[in-house]
Amino acid sequence: MEELPLKQHKHINPFARDIIQRYLLFIIGLFFSAMGVAITKKGELGVSPISSVANVMSIRLPQLSLGYWLIIWNCALILGQILLLRQKFQWIQLLQVPLSFLFGWFTDFGVWLISFFTPTRYWMQICLVIAGTIVLGFGISLAVIANVILNSGEAFVKALSDTIHKEFGNVKVFFDVSCVGIAVLLSFLFFHKLVGTREGTIFAALCTGFVVKFFNRLLKKPLETFLVKSIEPDMKK
Repeated sequence: MEELPLKQHKHINPFARDIIQRYLLFIIGLFFSAMGVAITKKGELGVSPISSVANVMSIRLPQLSLGYWLIIWNCALILGQILLLRQKFQWIQLLQVPLSFLFGWFTDFGVWLISFFTPTRYWMQICLVIAGTIVLGFGISLAVIANVILNSGEAFVKALSDTIHKEFGNVKVFFDVSCVGIAVLLSFLFFHKLVGTREGTIFAALCTGFVVKFFNRLLKKPLETFLVKSIEPDMKK
């Protein structure tokens, strides 16, 4: 009598599950980062350095939203990585493209979400900048803990630092200052005055890193523990 093959139960590879969970965490971080940009934008005192060029362009050419200008800017940074690294460019980094679209769409959603509120006092604008910086830092910390892929800005800085053989931190400072410089130049070119890059940009540049470090210390261990425990049952099977 012919034996029937036993039906095998399929289980998700624990390492694949780990990657999926980490990308989900990264996307959640991306969402909060975009919310932070949208909240800061509402304060009308400038946005973070890396978003400052897109912010000025969205004011000058409002036919495209801030989110879509961020998509264009991030895709330009991805193209920059390819030109810098050439054969050394890892094609897995092209995942930055759909993630850049997500970030742009999340930003526009955030702008729509808080569109009902209009700050009427300077202190309200300052509060929005502070709140936006905290939310942005929280989102960045989640993306860092996910540890799957760099965002386009950080990836561009890494590509540049690897190419010119300079320390990442120093190149990052140069990149942020350059972004603000370009935004200021565009502002005077288009409006003949400073628009879209103000004290909020300086505050975000100085404080975001500290917020990220705070949330990293607070969240890294519990989130890493959760990610490990969630795949342990599958690894034992």
